[in-house]
Order: sequence, then structure tokens, then C-alpha cells
Amino acid sequence: MSGHPVFVEALRGGHVESRHPIAFAIADAEGRLVATRGDVERPVFPRSAIKVIQALPLVESGAADALGFTTAELALATASHNGEAPHVEGARAMLAKVGRDETCLACGPQWPGREADRGRLHVAGRQPSRLHNNCSGKHAGFVCAACHQEMDPAGYERVDHPLHRQIAAALADVTGVDLSAMPRGTDGCSIPTWAIPLRALAHGFAKLTTGVGLAPTRAAAADRLLAAARAEPFMIAGTGRTCTELIEAFDGRIYVKIGAEGVYVASLPELGLAVALKCADGAARAAEVAVATLVAHLTGRADDPALAPFLSQTLRDWNGAEVGAVRAAEGWRAAIAGA
Repeated sequence: MSGHPVFVEALRGGHVESRHPIAFAIADAEGRLVATRGDVERPVFPRSAIKVIQALPLVESGAADALGFTTAELALATASHNGEAPHVEGARAMLAKVGRDETCLACGPQWPGREADRGRLHVAGRQPSRLHNNCSGKHAGFVCAACHQEMDPAGYERVDHPLHRQIAAALADVTGVDLSAMPRGTDGCSIPTWAIPLRALAHGFAKLTTGVGLAPTRAAAADRLLAAARAEPFMIAGTGRTCTELIEAFDGRIYVKIGAEGVYVASLPELGLAVALKCADGAARAAEVAVATLVAHLTGRADDPALAPFLSQTLRDWNGAEVGAVRAAEGWRAAIAGA
């Protein structure tokens, strides 16, 4: 089913206050579209949703094995994290494996995502570092992959750097998209980002999930990275984050990853399917509800009380009283029925 997008609604006092349009594609590894809504051919910037793809050269080059990467460090290489202590120290340890430190990271400093962690820096009279950046694990992985291959890591964030040519080639291979024909911009962490249609993004993650359509080395690398993220969900996001908590709610049987501006991907290994979605107005709260709704319906858990907090986010006033909710509007069951 395609056509108009479905909506996530914010209700206050039982009245619809806001509506967020969601387009999505659900695909298998053969490229068959199981269900779609909205324009799934329009290129969208997936941003951080494709960090598993960007980490493929780290594993394929042999760097991860040669440097003794742990499962947690592999997960961190695919992360958009809160900048909590395990994330910061994990990225520091990754860089130490190649004798480097945070000064070689191109991602820039960023305050941690949680108020408590920001407060600790304030109390200590410290400023955030590049290790606190939500992409520091990914960038540490880039530096490690470059150093292991005897590339000068300086400028690794540029589109013409040898490492980034490897990353672009992996993205094109996995999604089947000619990147030269796609819009290109710069991500918040300073690396190139290409726009990809939701259809191709869903197909690509189904390939990553199953290994179908990938070379054996690439399939093995993808399986290892996805398994690491499912085994160490805290490392890919952190406390209070949808990616971490939804993977935990499914006991590591699914993979979920956020991208900026209302993008999410999800993969369901037991079904051989993957999801890619975009909230048109970029609202993260709507994208969170949308990905949870899709995964819950596809796995037959739409009525599971354990998933209720993901399917309907409670809105509260400053006294803590419930005043509304963010939830999927009518039409989602019909939109996914074919799946």
C-alpha cells in the first residue's frame, strides 16, 4: 500500500494539537516492497541511520580484529550516543589502540545529551570535548580504520579521502544507489552525507540483515556490526534513548537506529525485513512513535503492554500531571496489513 503518508498525532485534552506526516518503506532483501506509505522514492538524508554501513570498512579491512575491538567498541563505532562516561571512555580507548587521541577527531565538541552529564562538566569547570560528541565512536572507528590501512587519517572527513571513498562505495553497494546522481550535503559531525530514497534504504538494511545480495566478506562484517549493536544497545545510544530501550524491550532480536531530522531504520532478522521511515517535519518524537509502531505491528506485538510506552508517549505539565500523548493516528494497521 502506498499513497498519502500516515500521521503521528500529538493530543492535548483529547484534541489533536499537532500532526506529523510519516512516509515509510518495508522491504525484504530481494528488494520487494512489503508495504509503503508516502513518497518512498524521494531522496532523504539518512544521516546517522547509516552508521552501520559507514563502519563496514573498519571490519572489512581487518582493523577491528587486528586492534582487538570488543563487542562494545564495535557497537560504539555505529553509535549516536548521549556522551555518557562509558561512551566517552570507549571512544578514548578506541583511539588509544592506534596511538591517537581526540585531537584527530573531526566531529567537533558537543555537550552531552543528558542534563546530569552536562551538570557534571559544569561543576568540574570543564567544557565538552570531541569525545562527548554523539558521533565520537564512529569517528574513532574511522581513524582506526585509516591507520590500520596505513592511510594518513588527516582529512578523513573529506569526500576525496581514501577512507571516505571506501565508505561511499559501501553505501552505494548496500543501497544500490548511484551516489553521483543523489544530493550531497555535510552532516552535523562534518562528514559527507548523501540523500537516499526510503525504498533503497529499506532494501539496503534488509540486505545487511540477511546477507542476501552482499559479498561474503561484506555480509559477515554487517552481521558482526548489527549483532554487536543488538548485544550492546546502551553503547549505540544510552540512557532514556529509544534505540537502546526498544532493542532491550525485544531482547536484542531487532535493530533500531535513529537518524537526524525524523529518520529511523529498523531491521528484523527473524522476518528478513527492514524498515526505513522519515517524518516530513523532522520531529524526533513522531519518528520514535512511528518506528515503534511499525516494529510492534510487524512482530505481532502491537497490543503488548510492555511496548505501550513506545507506542504512546505521555505528555506532562511541569507538575508531572498527564496532559496529553503522542501516538499513531488511525490508519496504521491498514497501512501495514499487507506485511
